[in-house]
Amino acid sequence: MSKKFFFATAVAMLALAQAASAQTNLQTFYDFGKNRGHFTTTLEGFYGDNWGNTFFFIDYDYNAKDANGVNQAPSGSYMEIARCLNFWGDSALAPFSLQVEYNGLVGVNQNFLFGVDYFLHNEDFSNTFNFKLLYKTFSNGATSSLPLQFTFVWGMQDIFGVQGLRFSGFADIWGEDVVNFNEANFITGDNVHNRKFVFISEPQIWYNVGQLFGCPNFHVGSEVELSINFAGYDGFYARPCIGTKWVF
Repeated sequence: MSKKFFFATAVAMLALAQAASAQTNLQTFYDFGKNRGHFTTTLEGFYGDNWGNTFFFIDYDYNAKDANGVNQAPSGSYMEIARCLNFWGDSALAPFSLQVEYNGLVGVNQNFLFGVDYFLHNEDFSNTFNFKLLYKTFSNGATSSLPLQFTFVWGMQDIFGVQGLRFSGFADIWGEDVVNFNEANFITGDNVHNRKFVFISEPQIWYNVGQLFGCPNFHVGSEVELSINFAGYDGFYARPCIGTKWVF
């Protein structure tokens, strides 16, 4: 999954933190995109305080197979943790926060990001939007001609007037010098393409089905990973998932 920025849960500033309680949730997805066919779990949390807010998620892909092709164990893990700092909630600069972020893919690379977050919302905070401009560092030999990342995060509650129906997600685009392959040539290494940017978005839709039988913690939904030049694959890909979410 990656870059989940949830997420899909909107990362909000102090104003949102004062209007909504902290949340931890566990998402379980089955990825039925081409050449996927495995489960992924995402543990995600958002917590507000008087100095801003903290967001994190940890992904595990369950795709390590035995000689018979049966999944046996997690095949990889990715995590992000982001801290927004805001000490000026009563001023005209209240929508702006300073952000520090760390993310890492086990055995591959890690990144530190520094920048600003701009937060918008409607009156009751049912619709939230974050715009982020971040400077991004690279490791393990990765380089970038333009080491900036732009992130958009959204959360929209009770869409179409349906109570418990939520549309959320994120979109990232950043500069990185990447070497990609067409999916058909990914293993052979033919048809190499040098690209300068990466894009990924993961819109999610959730319905609080548990509210119908006295268990509002339980949600069902779907996610689609939309990407360009991501994870070594050249060009555009759309990879759908179905899943469940439990809110603790």
